[in-house]
Amino acid sequence: MPARLIDGKSLAALVRASLGGAVASLAARGVRPGLAAVLVGDDPASRVYVRNKVLACEGTGLRSELHEFPEDASEGRVLDCLAALNADSRVHGILVQLPLPKGFDAERVLEAVSPAKDVDGFHAASLGALVRGRPGFVPGTPAGILRMLEHAAVPIAGAHAVIVGRSTIVGKPTALLLLQRDATVTICHSKTPDLPAVCREADILVAAIGRAAMITADYIRPGATVIDVGMNRIDSRDEAARIYRGSAEKLAAFDRKGSVLVGDVHPLDVGGRAAAYTPVPGGVGPLTIAMLMVNTVGSRERRPAVC
Repeated sequence: MPARLIDGKSLAALVRASLGGAVASLAARGVRPGLAAVLVGDDPASRVYVRNKVLACEGTGLRSELHEFPEDASEGRVLDCLAALNADSRVHGILVQLPLPKGFDAERVLEAVSPAKDVDGFHAASLGALVRGRPGFVPGTPAGILRMLEHAAVPIAGAHAVIVGRSTIVGKPTALLLLQRDATVTICHSKTPDLPAVCREADILVAAIGRAAMITADYIRPGATVIDVGMNRIDSRDEAARIYRGSAEKLAAFDRKGSVLVGDVHPLDVGGRAAAYTPVPGGVGPLTIAMLMVNTVGSRERRPAVC
């Protein structure tokens, strides 16, 4: 039986549509939820991500604003901008696009965002609330992963979830969310012995390591659900040919675009092993942005009426 595709793009559209009532209710009170994005430097991928977030805001009825800084901007300028956004009553959510240029103290910058507007869920206060199981902002990617598992009716309680990657943006928050849903969770990393064997124990396998096509068939238990968080751009034709095993169709697509996006899971192996999986692109990425919209609207709804 072929693996079932968990379509993040269509689910993200449903999530955004579900916000319509809340946005309309706020609009009736003369309020439009606002999201401010801060982009430092000229990283092409970051620029694409920010553009997609701004477009999603507009499509959901939210107000958006983009604050751009050159690569050589001082950290002080960015911190001053965040202080002004924290004080701006029209702004209900603030995100700082990562990665920041070399020389920036990313922790200091992220901690400068008011916890009340931390819709990315990266502030220590947000992560602390998640650890304690208290209400708060949950990072968009982990929240999107849970929404996808729920939508696909994947059993979580009692399942063994293996997460490859221990970042505070994806790996650790995802583990906490799954624990709260009564899964047994194993977090793997670069020092984990016999990683393929550990991954093969998973009912739910989450790959978030940033290495193109690393998770091959040998890592996947037949019948598992595989969530691919990776988004790796391949610019080498030889590398594309290796991953896609010389597929004429895929190589023709590569030649048209000059690159191809590949997840952390091998795109040809996953369909033959998993019961369900997320594609790249069109899987976790759209849900990450949709959950950012959910957090922004929720931020405004939780504020006192006078704000």
